[in-house]
Amino acid sequence: MPVLSFIACRIFENEIVYLIKNDPAIDEVIVVDNEDSKKLQGKLDDVDCSYKVLPVDKLPQKSEHEGGKFALIVDLLEFALDASPEKLKKGVYEEIETMSKYADGVLVFYGLCGNVMGQVESDFKNHPCYVGILKDEKGEVMDDCIAASLGSREMYLDAIMGCKGEGIYFLTPMQATYWKDMLKIARITPDPDDIEMTKYVFDYSGYKKVAKVDTGLDYDRDFEERVGEFSRLFDLDVVEMKGDLGLIERCYKNAKSRINAPGSDLM
Repeated sequence: MPVLSFIACRIFENEIVYLIKNDPAIDEVIVVDNEDSKKLQGKLDDVDCSYKVLPVDKLPQKSEHEGGKFALIVDLLEFALDASPEKLKKGVYEEIETMSKYADGVLVFYGLCGNVMGQVESDFKNHPCYVGILKDEKGEVMDDCIAASLGSREMYLDAIMGCKGEGIYFLTPMQATYWKDMLKIARITPDPDDIEMTKYVFDYSGYKKVAKVDTGLDYDRDFEERVGEFSRLFDLDVVEMKGDLGLIERCYKNAKSRINAPGSDLM
């Protein structure tokens, strides 16, 4: 049985649920048991996707899976790693080594993230476990989760340039859910609950707009309200933008094909 592992930032919860829900070739889903996977588990329950929850030391060895089927292991990492590029790289690389004991391939749901993840594929090119990361059709690693949600680096840059010098802050459904965590990670503010100070930082930095990036995957079902609240709190004009799941689908399809998983031509 081919086994693929997702090593992912929690900001990609919705995309992971979407891939699982829409791929009938998956025979087994295992979610690594940790605090960061709790919301993902709830979303999988909401869309009636079956899965197991296991701690890392209880994951089945590759030889223990039934032959001819396809298994997916989802390993979500804590937001705290994102606050330090060096810590993030170390954490992801260590997790790749761990997951490679249980999977034939790993797809890393991160972007460049402070320019530390761009070499992950070449660093593991001679590893017996395939390692891939989110890249566009040109083979460019995405800058971050926003670029991945928009579908390419060009779309990201076009969105920024279209604001003609005015600062714009991007919110996908998951960014809107975790906006306080994201503000701390981006070092915009150490205390996002201090609205007055955070608004001052936005004003000083020239932010005038907030982009509502609609990926079509609001499994939290309150995207509109959260963006509206963010807009009101920080006095930012809302700009509607359409997300694109094509990049995520292509990277998943490619990872499946690299480990000879069934159904790699479905998406």
